[in-house]
Formats: sequence, structure tokens, C-alpha cells
Amino acid sequence: MIRHIVLFTAKDKAHIDQIIEGLSVLTTIPHASRLEVARNRKSDQFGNDVDIVVYGEFDNETELAAYKAHNLYQESIKRVRPLRELRFAADYNVSTDARMASTAAKSQVTRRTVSTGGG
Repeated sequence: MIRHIVLFTAKDKAHIDQIIEGLSVLTTIPHASRLEVARNRKSDQFGNDVDIVVYGEFDNETELAAYKAHNLYQESIKRVRPLRELRFAADYNVSTDARMASTAAKSQVTRRTVSTGGG
């Protein structure tokens, strides 16, 4: 599975809803197994510059390429590009690129923290 994550900042914060509307067109493209468009909650303690997040999951590279080649993808770009400041994108293959903690490892860390008094 390929994860596709795109982060946007708005040139003008008053346009965030318009950007979300323009990006929401992407949710109608059939190639993603999951596609979300959301406003950033801006709750991170170190940085909250990102205004909007697009998160997608695709079965493979072919589906991701088909998504990006779809005419609604181009429509979304046409609507959003004039309103956005920055766009950062990242794609990765979950099965080959991701390092994930197993449930057992998480439980072990929790037990160690509890038995030593935390911190």
C-alpha cells in the first residue's frame, strides 16, 4: 500500500475553506482506497504552519499514478494553486518503507515505564 500525504499552507487564512473545497474534489476520484481532506488542528507544540492535510491510501503505484492523471486532479490543482502558499508532498510504500512499532513492543515500553515509575 502507498500512503500519499500532502500538506498545504494558505496565502490568506481567509481562503482555507475554499482550498478545502477545491481539494475535496479529489475525494471523488475512484483510485484511492482512502482519501481524506482535513483542516490541521494546529495542536502540535513545535509547529503549526500547515493549514490543510490531504491523506490518501492507494493499493499500488499504478493506482496512485491513475489518481494523479485523473481530470478531477487537474481541476483541483486549478482551483487550489492560486490560493495556496506552500505544498509539501510525501509518498511511501507501507510494506517496504515504513518502520512500525508492534503492539508487543508498545506493551513492553508501557510495562517498563510503569515499573520504573515513568519518565
